[in-house]
Amino acid sequence: VQLQASGGGLVQAGGSLRLSCTASGRSFGRYNMAWFRQDPGKEREFVAAFWRNRSFTSDVDSVKGRFTISRDNAKNTMYLQMNNMKPDDTAVYYCAVETGGRMILSSVKNPSAYNAWGQGTQVTVSS
Repeated sequence: VQLQASGGGLVQAGGSLRLSCTASGRSFGRYNMAWFRQDPGKEREFVAAFWRNRSFTSDVDSVKGRFTISRDNAKNTMYLQMNNMKPDDTAVYYCAVETGGRMILSSVKNPSAYNAWGQGTQVTVSS
């Protein structure tokens, strides 16, 4: 499966962006999917995911209440709506997919649990 992420860009603090991730394949609705982000020199950080079509968002204070994950299976596309953005949200955002359907809930936040990644889209939030 191939993933194409888009929607990144430059936004002022307090603004909003919506990222999109479009996947190839006929079984999109069955995929476990996630968004991660990464700053240079830092580990990839979990942001949000769908696991067995249940949505999960990071419970860290830096994300909670501001980011919303959604998906449109008819369009093979997953979204990340980011509101009230902060300079600390600046990162490359990646979408990822686990196609085997074997992921357990405790692995949702683990990047190693996903078998395909998009190319990443840069998000920059200015103060």
